Amino acid sequence: MTISVYVPLLVTVVLAVLAPRAARRPAPRPAAWALACTALVTAAGWLGSLALLAFTGFAQIPEVAEQGHWSVAALRAEDPVSLSVAAVGALALAAGLGSLAVAARRQVRHVLWARRECERIPGDTELAVVDDEMPQAFALPGAPGRIVVSRGMLRCLGDVEREALLAHERAHLRCRHHLFQAVWRLTAAACPLLRPLAGAGAFVLERWADEEAAARVGSRTVVARAVGRAALATAGAARPAALAATGGAVPQRVRALLAPPPPRRTLPFVAGALLLTLCCGGLANAASDSENLLDGAERARCAADAGPPDPAGHRGQRHDDACCEHRGAAAHANRRG
Repeated sequence: MTISVYVPLLVTVVLAVLAPRAARRPAPRPAAWALACTALVTAAGWLGSLALLAFTGFAQIPEVAEQGHWSVAALRAEDPVSLSVAAVGALALAAGLGSLAVAARRQVRHVLWARRECERIPGDTELAVVDDEMPQAFALPGAPGRIVVSRGMLRCLGDVEREALLAHERAHLRCRHHLFQAVWRLTAAACPLLRPLAGAGAFVLERWADEEAAARVGSRTVVARAVGRAALATAGAARPAALAATGGAVPQRVRALLAPPPPRRTLPFVAGALLLTLCCGGLANAASDSENLLDGAERARCAADAGPPDPAGHRGQRHDDACCEHRGAAAHANRRG
């Protein structure tokens, strides 16, 4: 456990640095899925490692060991986690879980707001044109979702560009991009190191919608022109809290659309999968070592309570051993329960 418990933490740091840049090169759809999987696995590994560090350290407190019926001396002899490291892990774990709870509450409020807006907008069609001179276009996820476009935005675009803009927004709804956003927001709240993944994910989602729109209208140049004109029209305007065609780094999106479609790349995904496997393996190994450590400490406590063997015979000792095994099994069942 000395090394394995730190493996998920190290993998999280490495992927937080490398994944955002690597995700911009391959096709956006698999890149979005890879970023979502990376965020989920590394966030779970991050919280799990912190929990193991905190528990193994605090298990050495005599009062805690008394309640758990294990030997403090055995724990300290086998595991080098100090109380200071455990305290830092516990504080980081508490901060991450608290931030996750706040982010989850904010996400629920955002979903409810989007659904209320969908119901409040007049009409029952997917496309809702609002009488507003302020250029804006965005997708509201709901049941079903709505595409909101202002008359000001429609006046800024030609007929083919309007079709490209609507195809972009439909891609956001059809591919359920709001769920990807929710994953990145929640994991970034649990582990602040994953915030770069959330930023890269927002760009990848816009690129994904751009590629879907280009396939729909049959012209990457038209989509690039529509994205550029929409961004210029909304320059300086407040961006709505929804999936908008003018989101992300627009110059990079236009440059990607004017270039050939991104090639298929396997090396970044293979490397990422290996790192995620290492993260899961390290966490599983650390959890197994922690369980074995506590089992050994329980047996040591039980042997100490049993006292020296009876010189008159072995029967009483066998009874003590059986009692120790029963107590150890009961404590083990309590931990699992």
